[in-house]
Amino acid sequence: MQKQRVRMCVVCRGQSDKKELLRVVKNKDGEIFVDKTGKANGRGAYVCNSKECFEKLVKQKALNRAFKCNVAMEVYEKIGEEIG
Repeated sequence: MQKQRVRMCVVCRGQSDKKELLRVVKNKDGEIFVDKTGKANGRGAYVCNSKECFEKLVKQKALNRAFKCNVAMEVYEKIGEEIG
């Protein structure tokens, strides 16, 4: 029996299975991108795959907090494309 991989959304703090969330990664080179495989190396942050959480993500700049750096608006736009 395999353990369920539960992760927390950085916006709403809701917990869901890893596969249901969108993973955003900051790698060691400082690049921030959407990780479709869920296996990229680096610090990961998870976001619910919903318009509501995406809008709050942008408004609160939650990735800036999660990665402790300034995240470019292009990164937020790419996440919006994945969700929308």
